[in-house]
Amino acid sequence: MATSSGCSPCDSLRFRNACGKFPTGVTVTTLIDNAGAPRGISINSFTSVSLEPPLILVCVNCRSQIIPTMTIGTCFGINVLSSDQQFLAAKFSCHWENRFASVRWRPGKTGVPLLDGVAAVLECRVVRREIVGDHVVVFGLVLTATLTEEPPLTFANRAYGSFRAVG
Repeated sequence: MATSSGCSPCDSLRFRNACGKFPTGVTVTTLIDNAGAPRGISINSFTSVSLEPPLILVCVNCRSQIIPTMTIGTCFGINVLSSDQQFLAAKFSCHWENRFASVRWRPGKTGVPLLDGVAAVLECRVVRREIVGDHVVVFGLVLTATLTEEPPLTFANRAYGSFRAVG
């Protein structure tokens, strides 16, 4: 597909590798599905959007099994993983039915699953969804935010690391 300037889009693998040079945090987005079961997915496409009102967004692949449940008005949690929780990032990336097996969590104020030992937690409500390319951009109004002293898990160059503030 050529753009109006006549340029073609970048090859998807090259694009992915270039974006991989940008370090991100790692989150697990959680919610309760329509049958009352806890569900979650690892996501590193997460960012703040606005302070007033407090809004965030997550980008979720259109093929993800969590998408049908993330409807307008649904509450969900953003669990910012701590530096020692790489195993959770991997666990919430595969085996859809067994992701919460052996995982310690508790219901938040909105009822969404909140994982133990994370660096931060945001409880949100879906206020907007937009399909953009092969992802759904989900905008959430932040209802609660909790911080801990745990350093966050980071991801860059297809590898996990950690970030510790200097000073």
